[in-house]
Amino acid sequence: MRQVVLDTETTGLEHSKGHRIIEIGCIELINRQITPRHYHIYINPERPIDPGAQQVHGITAEFLKDKPIFKNIFQIFLEFIDGAELIIHNAAFDVGFINHEFNLINYTERNVNDHCQITDTLALAKRLHPGQRNSLDALCKRYHVDNTHRERHGALLDATLLAHVYLAMTGGQASLFEEENARSITTKRNETKAAPIKQVTLPVIYANEEESLAHQQTLERIKKENGKCVW
Repeated sequence: MRQVVLDTETTGLEHSKGHRIIEIGCIELINRQITPRHYHIYINPERPIDPGAQQVHGITAEFLKDKPIFKNIFQIFLEFIDGAELIIHNAAFDVGFINHEFNLINYTERNVNDHCQITDTLALAKRLHPGQRNSLDALCKRYHVDNTHRERHGALLDATLLAHVYLAMTGGQASLFEEENARSITTKRNETKAAPIKQVTLPVIYANEEESLAHQQTLERIKKENGKCVW
Protein backbone atom coordinates (compact mmCIF):
# COMPACT_ATOMS: atom_id res chain seq x y z
CA MET A 1 0.00 0.00 0.00
CA ARG A 2 1.58 3.28 -1.13
CA GLN A 3 0.56 6.58 0.43
CA VAL A 4 1.96 10.06 -0.09
CA VAL A 5 1.62 12.72 2.61
CA LEU A 6 1.48 16.06 0.79
CA ASP A 7 1.59 19.74 1.70
CA THR A 8 1.93 22.95 -0.31
CA GLU A 9 2.77 26.59 0.30
CA THR A 10 1.21 29.27 -1.88
CA THR A 11 1.32 32.99 -2.76
CA GLY A 12 -2.09 33.50 -1.12
CA LEU A 13 -5.26 31.83 0.04
CA GLU A 14 -7.38 31.66 -3.13
CA HIS A 15 -6.38 30.19 -6.46
CA SER A 16 -9.53 31.74 -7.94
CA LYS A 17 -7.79 35.11 -7.49
CA GLY A 18 -4.73 33.95 -9.38
CA HIS A 19 -2.62 32.70 -6.51
CA ARG A 20 -0.08 29.98 -7.24
CA ILE A 21 1.86 27.17 -5.58
CA ILE A 22 5.43 28.05 -4.53
CA GLU A 23 6.45 24.88 -2.63
CA ILE A 24 5.46 21.22 -2.66
CA GLY A 25 6.55 18.68 -0.06
CA CYS A 26 5.74 14.95 -0.19
CA ILE A 27 6.62 12.08 2.17
CA GLU A 28 6.21 8.50 0.97
CA LEU A 29 4.65 5.76 3.12
CA ILE A 30 4.82 2.09 2.11
CA ASN A 31 2.69 -0.26 4.23
CA ARG A 32 2.45 2.47 6.88
CA GLN A 33 6.21 2.92 7.10
CA ILE A 34 7.93 6.22 6.24
CA THR A 35 10.49 5.58 3.50
CA PRO A 36 13.61 7.66 2.68
CA ARG A 37 11.98 8.62 -0.64
CA HIS A 38 10.38 12.04 -0.77
CA TYR A 39 9.62 14.85 -3.20
CA HIS A 40 10.40 18.49 -2.48
CA ILE A 41 10.50 21.48 -4.82
CA TYR A 42 10.32 25.28 -4.73
CA ILE A 43 8.47 26.84 -7.67
CA ASN A 44 8.62 30.27 -9.30
CA PRO A 45 4.97 31.44 -9.26
CA GLU A 46 5.55 34.20 -11.82
CA ARG A 47 3.58 36.60 -9.62
CA PRO A 48 3.97 38.49 -6.31
CA ILE A 49 3.45 36.86 -2.91
CA ASP A 50 0.84 38.32 -0.56
CA PRO A 51 2.46 39.84 2.58
CA GLY A 52 0.16 37.76 4.80
CA ALA A 53 1.20 34.53 3.11
CA GLN A 54 4.88 35.48 3.30
CA GLN A 55 4.53 35.99 7.06
CA VAL A 56 3.24 32.42 7.37
CA HIS A 57 5.91 30.59 5.35
CA GLY A 58 8.73 33.15 5.08
CA ILE A 59 9.37 32.45 1.37
CA THR A 60 10.21 35.54 -0.67
CA ALA A 61 9.84 36.34 -4.37
CA GLU A 62 13.58 37.01 -4.49
CA PHE A 63 14.30 33.47 -3.26
CA LEU A 64 11.98 31.97 -5.90
CA LYS A 65 13.29 34.04 -8.81
CA ASP A 66 15.63 31.33 -10.12
CA LYS A 67 13.38 28.35 -9.29
CA PRO A 68 11.59 26.30 -12.00
CA ILE A 69 8.05 27.10 -13.08
CA PHE A 70 5.30 24.54 -12.49
CA LYS A 71 5.17 23.48 -16.15
CA ASN A 72 8.76 22.28 -15.95
CA ILE A 73 8.30 20.17 -12.82
CA PHE A 74 4.80 18.91 -13.60
CA GLN A 75 5.73 15.53 -15.06
CA ILE A 76 8.10 14.47 -12.26
CA PHE A 77 5.61 15.59 -9.62
CA LEU A 78 2.76 13.71 -11.29
CA GLU A 79 4.83 10.53 -11.54
CA PHE A 80 5.59 10.73 -7.81
CA ILE A 81 1.96 10.97 -6.70
CA ASP A 82 0.24 8.96 -9.47
CA GLY A 83 -1.75 6.00 -8.10
CA ALA A 84 -0.99 6.76 -4.45
CA GLU A 85 -3.40 7.62 -1.68
CA LEU A 86 -2.74 11.29 -0.90
CA ILE A 87 -2.84 12.20 2.81
CA ILE A 88 -3.50 15.94 3.13
CA HIS A 89 -4.56 18.21 5.99
CA ASN A 90 -7.46 20.35 4.72
CA ALA A 91 -7.29 18.58 1.36
CA ALA A 92 -9.69 20.92 -0.46
CA PHE A 93 -7.11 23.72 -0.25
CA ASP A 94 -4.11 21.83 -1.65
CA VAL A 95 -6.06 19.82 -4.21
CA GLY A 96 -7.76 22.99 -5.45
CA PHE A 97 -4.39 24.67 -6.00
CA ILE A 98 -2.86 21.65 -7.73
CA ASN A 99 -5.84 21.32 -10.09
CA HIS A 100 -5.56 25.06 -10.79
CA GLU A 101 -1.90 24.56 -11.77
CA PHE A 102 -2.96 21.66 -14.01
CA ASN A 103 -5.45 23.94 -15.77
CA LEU A 104 -2.87 26.69 -16.28
CA ILE A 105 -0.64 24.32 -18.28
CA ASN A 106 -3.68 22.95 -20.15
CA TYR A 107 -3.60 19.54 -18.49
CA THR A 108 -7.37 19.32 -18.34
CA GLU A 109 -8.06 15.69 -19.29
CA ARG A 110 -7.61 14.55 -15.67
CA ASN A 111 -7.25 16.16 -12.24
CA VAL A 112 -5.67 15.10 -8.95
CA ASN A 113 -8.77 13.13 -7.94
CA ASP A 114 -8.46 11.05 -11.12
CA HIS A 115 -4.84 10.15 -10.34
CA CYS A 116 -5.11 9.60 -6.59
CA GLN A 117 -7.41 8.67 -3.76
CA ILE A 118 -7.63 11.61 -1.34
CA THR A 119 -7.74 11.32 2.47
CA ASP A 120 -8.33 14.55 4.39
CA THR A 121 -6.77 14.32 7.86
CA LEU A 122 -8.62 17.45 8.99
CA ALA A 123 -11.98 15.76 8.33
CA LEU A 124 -10.68 12.60 10.02
CA ALA A 125 -9.51 14.56 13.08
CA LYS A 126 -12.88 16.32 13.37
CA ARG A 127 -14.63 12.93 13.47
CA LEU A 128 -12.22 11.60 16.11
CA HIS A 129 -12.10 14.79 18.20
CA PRO A 130 -15.35 16.74 17.69
CA GLY A 131 -15.46 20.21 19.17
CA GLN A 132 -11.67 20.35 19.69
CA ARG A 133 -8.89 22.24 17.90
CA ASN A 134 -7.61 20.11 15.03
CA SER A 135 -4.88 22.23 13.45
CA LEU A 136 -1.61 20.45 12.68
CA ASP A 137 0.00 22.02 15.75
CA ALA A 138 -2.91 20.91 17.96
CA LEU A 139 -2.70 17.35 16.60
CA CYS A 140 1.07 17.25 17.13
CA LYS A 141 0.48 18.13 20.79
CA ARG A 142 -2.36 15.61 21.14
CA TYR A 143 -0.37 12.74 19.61
CA HIS A 144 3.00 13.69 21.15
CA VAL A 145 4.70 14.52 17.82
CA ASP A 146 7.61 16.90 18.44
CA ASN A 147 7.08 20.13 16.47
CA THR A 148 9.20 22.45 18.63
CA HIS A 149 11.49 23.15 15.65
CA ARG A 150 8.56 24.43 13.56
CA GLU A 151 8.83 28.20 13.63
CA ARG A 152 7.10 28.75 10.27
CA HIS A 153 5.11 26.70 7.81
CA GLY A 154 7.12 24.72 5.26
CA ALA A 155 5.73 22.12 2.85
CA LEU A 156 8.28 19.36 3.50
CA LEU A 157 8.42 19.96 7.27
CA ASP A 158 4.62 20.04 7.56
CA ALA A 159 4.27 16.91 5.43
CA THR A 160 6.75 15.12 7.70
CA LEU A 161 4.89 16.16 10.85
CA LEU A 162 1.58 15.19 9.27
CA ALA A 163 2.94 11.75 8.35
CA HIS A 164 3.73 11.04 12.02
CA VAL A 165 0.38 12.47 13.17
CA TYR A 166 -1.52 10.40 10.60
CA LEU A 167 0.21 7.16 11.63
CA ALA A 168 -0.57 7.85 15.30
CA MET A 169 -4.14 8.91 14.58
CA THR A 170 -4.94 5.81 12.49
CA GLY A 171 -2.83 3.21 14.26
CA GLY A 172 -5.13 2.49 17.19
CA GLN A 173 -3.12 4.48 19.71
CA ALA A 174 -5.94 6.96 20.24
CA SER A 175 -8.41 4.28 21.26
CA LEU A 176 -5.82 2.67 23.52
CA PHE A 177 -5.15 6.00 25.25
CA GLU A 178 -8.88 6.63 25.68
CA GLU A 179 -9.46 3.11 27.06
CA GLU A 180 -6.56 3.45 29.52
CA ASN A 181 -7.78 6.87 30.62
CA ALA A 182 -11.30 5.57 31.22
CA ARG A 183 -9.91 2.60 33.17
CA SER A 184 -7.80 4.96 35.32
CA ILE A 185 -10.79 7.19 36.10
CA THR A 186 -12.92 4.17 37.04
CA THR A 187 -10.18 2.87 39.34
CA LYS A 188 -9.85 6.21 41.11
CA ARG A 189 -13.60 6.42 41.59
CA ASN A 190 -13.68 2.94 43.06
CA GLU A 191 -10.83 3.79 45.41
CA THR A 192 -12.70 6.79 46.80
CA LYS A 193 -15.92 4.89 47.51
CA ALA A 194 -16.63 4.41 51.25
CA ALA A 195 -16.49 0.86 52.55
CA PRO A 196 -19.96 -0.67 53.07
CA ILE A 197 -21.31 -0.18 56.61
CA LYS A 198 -21.88 -3.38 58.52
CA GLN A 199 -24.96 -3.67 60.69
CA VAL A 200 -23.70 -3.90 64.31
CA THR A 201 -25.83 -4.14 67.50
CA LEU A 202 -24.32 -1.69 69.97
CA PRO A 203 -24.59 -2.42 73.72
CA VAL A 204 -26.57 0.04 75.91
CA ILE A 205 -24.68 0.92 79.11
CA TYR A 206 -26.76 2.46 81.93
CA ALA A 207 -25.36 4.62 84.77
CA ASN A 208 -25.12 2.93 88.13
CA GLU A 209 -26.57 4.39 91.36
CA GLU A 210 -23.37 6.26 92.32
CA GLU A 211 -23.08 7.83 88.84
CA SER A 212 -26.76 8.85 88.81
CA LEU A 213 -26.33 10.56 92.20
CA ALA A 214 -23.24 12.46 91.03
CA HIS A 215 -25.12 13.62 87.92
CA GLN A 216 -28.04 14.88 90.04
CA GLN A 217 -25.68 16.77 92.34
CA THR A 218 -24.05 18.46 89.32
CA LEU A 219 -27.43 19.61 87.99
CA GLU A 220 -28.36 21.03 91.43
CA ARG A 221 -25.08 22.98 91.57
CA ILE A 222 -25.60 24.45 88.08
CA LYS A 223 -29.15 25.46 89.02
CA LYS A 224 -27.94 27.12 92.22
CA GLU A 225 -25.15 29.04 90.45
CA ASN A 226 -27.13 30.13 87.40
CA GLY A 227 -30.71 30.17 88.64
CA LYS A 228 -31.84 27.88 85.85
CA CYS A 229 -30.99 24.50 84.51
CA VAL A 230 -32.17 23.37 81.04
CA TRP A 231 -31.14 19.72 81.44
